[in-house]
Amino acid sequence: MRGPLRKRAERTVMLRTIRAFWNDQRGIAMILVAIMIPVLIGFAVLAIDVSRLNGLHNDLQKGADAMALAGAGELDGKTDAIVRADRALATLVLGNTYFSSDAAGGPQALLRAGVTRRYLRSIPASDETAIGAADVITDEVAGASSARFVEVTATPVGFSAIFPVSIVGGGSGSFNIGAVAVAGFNRAVCDFTPMFICNPYTNLANLASAIQGHKRSMMVLKQQGPGAQFGPGNYGFLQTPDGGTGTTEITQMVAAVSPKACYSQNGVRTGPGNRPPINDGFNTRFDIYPNGNGSGVDPVTDPPAPNTIKGMVTDVKGKNCGYVAPSGTQLSSYKALPQDTCLPNCTSPQPDRLGDGDWDRKGYWNVNHTPAITSWPPAGTGLDANASRYEVYQWELQNLANHGAEPVTPACNTSSTDPARRLVYVAILNCDTTNGGVSVQGNGGPYPVDAFASFFLTQPADSPPNANVYGEIVDISSQWGTGTLTKFQRDEAQLYR
Repeated sequence: MRGPLRKRAERTVMLRTIRAFWNDQRGIAMILVAIMIPVLIGFAVLAIDVSRLNGLHNDLQKGADAMALAGAGELDGKTDAIVRADRALATLVLGNTYFSSDAAGGPQALLRAGVTRRYLRSIPASDETAIGAADVITDEVAGASSARFVEVTATPVGFSAIFPVSIVGGGSGSFNIGAVAVAGFNRAVCDFTPMFICNPYTNLANLASAIQGHKRSMMVLKQQGPGAQFGPGNYGFLQTPDGGTGTTEITQMVAAVSPKACYSQNGVRTGPGNRPPINDGFNTRFDIYPNGNGSGVDPVTDPPAPNTIKGMVTDVKGKNCGYVAPSGTQLSSYKALPQDTCLPNCTSPQPDRLGDGDWDRKGYWNVNHTPAITSWPPAGTGLDANASRYEVYQWELQNLANHGAEPVTPACNTSSTDPARRLVYVAILNCDTTNGGVSVQGNGGPYPVDAFASFFLTQPADSPPNANVYGEIVDISSQWGTGTLTKFQRDEAQLYR
């Protein structure tokens, strides 16, 4: 019996030992650590790879962004814009990429890896839409002035992962990283009149050619009727910064010395096309204010110009100065700056709206100044044989001693000291759909702006129902301009993609 008992006791001890070993949890952490160490190391390596990947992409993207902005800053609509943009791309930006595995990796790998660029005249409104062939400028010489955007593509550089399995699949653990950026040039103007005109010429280049030198064609701008499409020679108004389109608000902004409004060349929105005439806003410059001040214009805040010759006779003096047209013997003593002699039947693209720059300079002079002259230009004045009306106006400002019946300075109110007070500032739109223009409607847009311009008012605007505005273009904000609009301009480059 002692044998079986002994064997049973030994089995009991063995089972107890196995059970104790089975239930013993001492040292289990070491086992788990041993199992998890490869996993933890793998995640750490993967995190390092992702960090390196992000670092490489960020370096490339920042470099592409910076180069695109540098190039876009030169796309100002001038004929050498692309030449200057290429120079900016080559010299203004240094890029560093520290995580590339290419032979050319390391500092400045972005530049050594290379970039490609293409210039665009437009980009789709949605980032989801690919840039099309119609957006790309293929002739970079002839099309330089129409370049508005530059797309910079950083040539992809190699990246080798430390983690043994490819992050993006494929099993190789190596792939290329690139970057693309699109930046554009934006020109905006501030303290600008909320007004636009439809270019009466077929394009901006023809308008620019017409205002070179001294001779300037007279423009008779006509307001468009209700619901009709705007066409060459029409004018209209822009929405105010707060979206306002009311007649009184627009009138006050047209009359203001510095309208609190900014507009972008990339696009402007129009106000209603059936607005009542706002001649009160224009005519403050001529010392003409409405009775009762229903339009909200006032000679204190909206003073007349220092030169208000307009060929009219003072009828009633006071804050709301009254003027009437001359009659009888007064006709030989009062004369406004004349319209072009060919109007309204000129041979220009818009015969009733666009003159040829020939006007009765001698007749105007002999009515408003002495001594009388027999031929133009007056001796000793420095005026050109083809002097524009604006040049004569400026000469009068410098020589206020006037011997005519109508004084140069306002008869009723204290004038502004600003020699440019007879200027209004307008956006020029191409409304001629047969010559690459857009269909402009009231309460529409945004419509692209060809240029901004200063427009000299030569005589008071017509009262209802005509609402015609008379004057001549002085300067434009383009490669053809003389720079007088730079005080209004805000030029900036920005990223679009």
